[in-house]
Amino acid sequence: MKPGHWLVCLILGFAWLASAHAQYPTRSIRFILPFPPGGGTDTMGRAIATRLGEGLGQQVVIDNRGGGGANIGAELAAKSPPDGYTLFMMTGTHTVNVTLYRKLGYELVRDFVPVTRLGGTAYVVVVHPSVPVRSVKELIALAKARPGEIAHSSSGSGSGPHLAGELFKGMTGTKMLHIPYKGGGPSVIALVAGEAAVGFTTTPSCIHQIHAGRLRGLAVSSAQRSPYLPDLPTVAEAGVPGYETTAWYAMMVPTGTPAEIIARLNAETARALTLPDVKSRLDATGMVPQSSTPDELRTHIHEEIAKWAKVVRALDLRVE
Repeated sequence: MKPGHWLVCLILGFAWLASAHAQYPTRSIRFILPFPPGGGTDTMGRAIATRLGEGLGQQVVIDNRGGGGANIGAELAAKSPPDGYTLFMMTGTHTVNVTLYRKLGYELVRDFVPVTRLGGTAYVVVVHPSVPVRSVKELIALAKARPGEIAHSSSGSGSGPHLAGELFKGMTGTKMLHIPYKGGGPSVIALVAGEAAVGFTTTPSCIHQIHAGRLRGLAVSSAQRSPYLPDLPTVAEAGVPGYETTAWYAMMVPTGTPAEIIARLNAETARALTLPDVKSRLDATGMVPQSSTPDELRTHIHEEIAKWAKVVRALDLRVE
């Protein structure tokens, strides 16, 4: 082929790519959530999916891929084509897993590019109504009287609720048996059924169960009281000074996704989070929407990885 022909082909190729990006999206988009239905991740994903799809002009399809401490969904997303047709719901769990797991099938920072934060919520310390405690201090006393006998559930090894429980035990000198489930939904179902006595669950996972009397709330994990459960003190107020941890959610895409597509996703997601019906749906479950720039999210991820690395090492927590 003559040199001039190469140049023409190159120009046409760039033109085709630019056109493809400008037309994005031309088909439905998959939104991988690394937990089963029923928990905070699912609540957030479903709250924004429809409105995000309307803004993009294509359907956003939820794909729940729970299990493996949120790593199964993450690995699937990391290995997907970087074309904007696979979105991934990252949670704080993934910044813990960087240190907690000895081997992962993906690398968080290498394999994903940030799009935007989505929001966050407090964890709630809850107990089954049969547990004879009505405060954090009473829970601590019971756990110390029965070391290793009381079971606390979580949405999986390395998940935010797991680390919230481990942090609580480490700061109170208590020993409780950890029972991991495949997500926040199954974890709360186990609590309601009495399979576990104590839970450190996201607000969306348990707020309706608390209001219905099927679980008893003792405290919230945030620095300030939750406006959604105003009668509950913070864990710090309730007798564990300095205790604080919250759940947060973010949108990521596979590394290599074009910058123009990332910018479009960022703008449309930020718009969706401000819509009254989305805010109302999240508000009903105790979730606070919050968008960000990709760079702000990137900085937050690095800070969280460093923060939880110290906790994991201090508590000597490792998962094979």
